[in-house]
Amino acid sequence: MNEVLLPPIDEDCAPFFEGCRQGELRMQQCAETRRLIFPPRPMSPWAPRVKPVWIRVSGRGTVWSFVVPHPPLLPPFSELAPYNVILVALEEDPRVRLTGNLLPREGATIGELDPAAIEIGAPVRAVFERVSDEITLPRWVRGPG
Repeated sequence: MNEVLLPPIDEDCAPFFEGCRQGELRMQQCAETRRLIFPPRPMSPWAPRVKPVWIRVSGRGTVWSFVVPHPPLLPPFSELAPYNVILVALEEDPRVRLTGNLLPREGATIGELDPAAIEIGAPVRAVFERVSDEITLPRWVRGPG
């Protein structure tokens, strides 16, 4: 993947990416309300004077929505198209949704799954793909974790 397209790592999101490198999904949680927070931020949106804590979550969820981008796309993605981009509602809090790609199996490329096979509400679990020296991203496969 083109290094220019990778997300920057700052102190707010570093624990998320460290968890991904270690093969686990980590989310911020409001220390007062216990609600999950994503994307990461320095303070809880529900208790503005409270610094969030990091917790490990199951990595399980359901497909909430999806799209299938087709060219023209940014050059690093054009050769992979068409591919899917899914929105996953986390099991621990379905209001928290992560963007990713649904793969037919761990280690597959993002364009391998037939988009017609994607079902809203299908259970998925996180798997992790190293895309650079610093960045490992969550991807998704079908089934409970």
